[in-house]
Amino acid sequence: MLTNEAYRPINCDDYDNLELACQKSWTLSLELKNGEQLNARATDMVSRKNVEFLAIDLSGEVRELRLDHIASFTHPELGTVVVSESD
Repeated sequence: MLTNEAYRPINCDDYDNLELACQKSWTLSLELKNGEQLNARATDMVSRKNVEFLAIDLSGEVRELRLDHIASFTHPELGTVVVSESD
């Protein structure tokens, strides 16, 4: 996915679930819209230049995922959440 495409905010409930995952340092199973699948610990929510990111720890490597590039995420406390755009 292009990183210079217009950012599309995600649904507030989905954002809140990701924020909770960061607060509890949960490991999430993430599927990105490009098909990439990751198992990583959620560490922080970051906003930069009106684009929101989920910071993850992927086996010691820190990555930031644009929220609008996440297709879904799964955790036993949340079930599977299909990320939708904000209304």
